[in-house]
Amino acid sequence: MLSATPDSPTDPPAQQLADVAVIGTGAMGTGIAQVAAQAGHRVHLLDAFEGAADKAHQRLGATLTKLASKGKISQADADAATARLDVVDRIEDLPACGLVIEAIREDLGDKRALFTALAERQPADTLLATNTSSLDIAAIAEGLPQPERVLGLHFFNPPPLMKLVEVIHGHNHEGPDGHVTAESTQVLNRAAELVRRWGKTPVSCTSTPGFIVNRVARPFYGEAQRMVADGTVDPATVDLTLRRAGFRMGPMELTDLIGQDVNLAVGTSVWEQTGRDERYTPTDYQRGLVEAGKLGRKTGQGVFSYDDTGRALDAEPDEELAAKLTADDAPVRTNPVARTIAMLVNEAVDLVARGEASAEDVDTAMKLGTNYPKGPLEWGREIGFGRVAEQLRELDEAFPGGRYRLSPGLLEGDNGTAP
Repeated sequence: MLSATPDSPTDPPAQQLADVAVIGTGAMGTGIAQVAAQAGHRVHLLDAFEGAADKAHQRLGATLTKLASKGKISQADADAATARLDVVDRIEDLPACGLVIEAIREDLGDKRALFTALAERQPADTLLATNTSSLDIAAIAEGLPQPERVLGLHFFNPPPLMKLVEVIHGHNHEGPDGHVTAESTQVLNRAAELVRRWGKTPVSCTSTPGFIVNRVARPFYGEAQRMVADGTVDPATVDLTLRRAGFRMGPMELTDLIGQDVNLAVGTSVWEQTGRDERYTPTDYQRGLVEAGKLGRKTGQGVFSYDDTGRALDAEPDEELAAKLTADDAPVRTNPVARTIAMLVNEAVDLVARGEASAEDVDTAMKLGTNYPKGPLEWGREIGFGRVAEQLRELDEAFPGGRYRLSPGLLEGDNGTAP
């Protein structure tokens, strides 16, 4: 079994810890490598692009030194973690590892080829993990011997700071009856235990499009964009209403921070993988921003314009309008807060009803992965699932077409007893 950082008398000494390999040394891969090295593992960095792994090694050393200079860790710990990092040029040169995790580009063919090579060279009990945010786990594992050892470990950016990790299983983990096999359960439990030992919080999910966070969060962006596009509210004011409801950032400023192109790509992936379900249709508003090159802070122009420090120059909200739109007697179709939360609740209930994640894991994922003030199912219980169902019926009547259809799980819980 994989072990992690020796932080108690019962933990093994560092030299007994299984090696970890990280393939793909961009921001995500480098962050995961830092977490593993600080947890006491020897970490092997590998990248297909010449020199990329060496540069990542240098960046990690500088990052650990900087953490020590700020008193976040001791200099001895920084030196030890740096010493546990090394660069490997080829898959063939990797030693036997307890875990290999890839963070290469989101291309199914590339990932399959990589895992095929790893399966041929790594021991049968090595966990083979992908940090994919959009691809199906079973599709990646297809054709491999022991496909059940391929799983998703979806870290969030930046990995050293974000506590959440989605532990994802696909059909490759299921037996003929559709249930996860005993062998796969052992693999998933090993992975979850490792994540805990690294100081992270694992949540379990099937390989559904978008997994938990990227699936449930779609309405947070989509509802605001639709309301701005139809003239109900301006971007700065819709952001204000959601911040006042407890969200750390409004949807418009958040998509500018993420990158409109990145956010659109995730949304489009979920839409395509769900058979172009109307619930997830990307907005023409966001498509227009991307087509115009208005990608957000990184280009100086997105929904808002930004100066060189990243400060928005044209994000003044209308406080009077914000109060009017969110008043207790305001209709749900023009209330950004009620409309957004109703859709978040519906998505969360739907995920649980399909058996793709537990109610507890959904709420945990949304609070840790997106910094929501409450989990959507907590909100549903607080508002009343029956009331949420009424709000969605009002929205479906105002905007027919399927986007606002009720989850079967919400219909069953119309009396307030949904998960």
